Amino acid sequence: MTKVFLDGELVDEIEDPSEVKEALIEKRRSGGLRSEIGVYYAEDKDELRISSDAGRVQRPVIIVRDGEPQMTEEQEQKLAEGEVTIEDLVEEGVLEFIDAEEEENAYVAMDEDEVTEEHTHMEIDPAITHGLSASLVVFPQNNRGDRVNFGAKMSGQGIGMYTREFHQRFDTNANVMHYAQQPITETQTYDTMLGEHPIGQNMVVALGTFEGYNIEDSVIMNQGSIDRGLERSTYLRTYKTEAQRFWGGQKDKIEQPDKDVRGYRNEEAYKHLDHDGLVNPETEVNSDDVLVGKTSPPKFLGSGGGEEVKMGLADRRETSLTVRHGEQGKIDKLMVSETGDGDKLIKIKLRENRIPELGDKFATRHGQKGVIGMIVPEENMPFTKQGVTPDMILSTHAIPSRMTVSQLIEIIAGKTGAMRGEKVDGTAFHSEDKDEIREELEELGFEYSGKETMYNGITGEEMEAEIMIGPGYYLKLDHQVGDKIHARGRGPVTLLTKQPTEGRSQEGGLRLGEMEKDVFVGHGASLLLKERFGADATQIHIDEDSGDIGYYDHQQNKVVKPSGEDGEFEEAEVPHAFLLLMNELKSMMMDTDLNLEEEN
Repeated sequence: MTKVFLDGELVDEIEDPSEVKEALIEKRRSGGLRSEIGVYYAEDKDELRISSDAGRVQRPVIIVRDGEPQMTEEQEQKLAEGEVTIEDLVEEGVLEFIDAEEEENAYVAMDEDEVTEEHTHMEIDPAITHGLSASLVVFPQNNRGDRVNFGAKMSGQGIGMYTREFHQRFDTNANVMHYAQQPITETQTYDTMLGEHPIGQNMVVALGTFEGYNIEDSVIMNQGSIDRGLERSTYLRTYKTEAQRFWGGQKDKIEQPDKDVRGYRNEEAYKHLDHDGLVNPETEVNSDDVLVGKTSPPKFLGSGGGEEVKMGLADRRETSLTVRHGEQGKIDKLMVSETGDGDKLIKIKLRENRIPELGDKFATRHGQKGVIGMIVPEENMPFTKQGVTPDMILSTHAIPSRMTVSQLIEIIAGKTGAMRGEKVDGTAFHSEDKDEIREELEELGFEYSGKETMYNGITGEEMEAEIMIGPGYYLKLDHQVGDKIHARGRGPVTLLTKQPTEGRSQEGGLRLGEMEKDVFVGHGASLLLKERFGADATQIHIDEDSGDIGYYDHQQNKVVKPSGEDGEFEEAEVPHAFLLLMNELKSMMMDTDLNLEEEN
């Protein structure tokens, strides 16, 4: 008997699952059941699964009966012109929605030429197999699947103009491209999805090596192009703080803190504040500068004695809002409002102009990503006989192993589109024919291959090899070196282990792990190793006889055992984390004895 499950619950057992499955599907197609219900027979487990729950992703496909797709050319025309909707065709039994599970029982043809007697369904259009981001990739049918995947992922990270109202909004953080452009080569879904919100710029890209500075996927950029505004963007970050009210009439105050406030920084830190305790718009601020001066009542009412607290004389604490460590910029906008509880809410937006620099990340829509390895003065860049210098030089080694043929086609198509003054359609399975594009390029006076003779900008000599050059669409990605660069010498440590804090925002240290340790060991750099691993070195006193750790008794002015007795103590240096471990073992009633050996 075959078990029947409805939304994961066992409801019945039947003898003929195929017959029941067919009957349910026919009932659904004729309108007897809702179109969202999925019917799936799992042969390996001999289970019939019926799904009606929400949240299942479904997609429309054309029903095929006896090798014949049910959609006629007339219906297809009407659907294209908007006379009928997909819902109308579902009711007519021409289309149906299937989910991921039911798709396992289906045999879907890509187009009408493929349909055989065995097929159960056919795609409305083969391009539907691509998701939203993947449908932005041009000529994806000429690419390896993983590259289309990468390209789709990268499109989501491209900086563009995410909304026209960005100057009014207080988003946590955002990037806005200054001169975002629409691509010369685009897909049919581009206008629907992005339209007036482009995510990159058209750059003149040359494929070649240039002194090896674009090795390992890095790219070389033209200083002249950057000076003219190429790939410039603005980074926006919102800072916020609340002036809360506490029980007992205590509350936070937005003000310029007095010098007698506990935790007062220094006069320099508050230099940007106005008399109301807020910074003014268009003020240039740097790392750790105060944006909003704020003082709070003492955390514990006992700190100043009950009476003093009632009179408001107890020490107030300094709790000002400061610029994050490592960030700077100009104050773009301030907002003073109230929270739902009626507390004062202040939001401040900081903006920073970002010009492309060494280490900034760029990518094409074909998953070819790279960081800037060198910025070259325009006069040193190679040029064509027409005097065109590329905005970017991409390494030739990036192409063969990845087989992103579509990037080469895009460069040729971009060149053709730029010359003819018309966009090129690169939609999956519906793109313009690449050979026709090449012939058109040849008619426009360029090489069929897209290559050109180029001249060395430094020596002026003609280069031996012809170089492929043309416009390609490049995205500036969110991963900018300004947000990630991080180093420290001395700095804050955690209270528990006395080891450096973690993370860029906490001015944290850079972790030296097991593998990095092995590099130092391999190089014999023992002193450097000792220095790196001695961040939490602690001096302890060990009794030579018992192995107990002694402590300093201030009353007796000497080191004694935990029992309070005298002993013969020697000093030793251990990591504080080790001392912490021993103390934690003691808390679980486990004592540790330390044996001392003479240093060699």
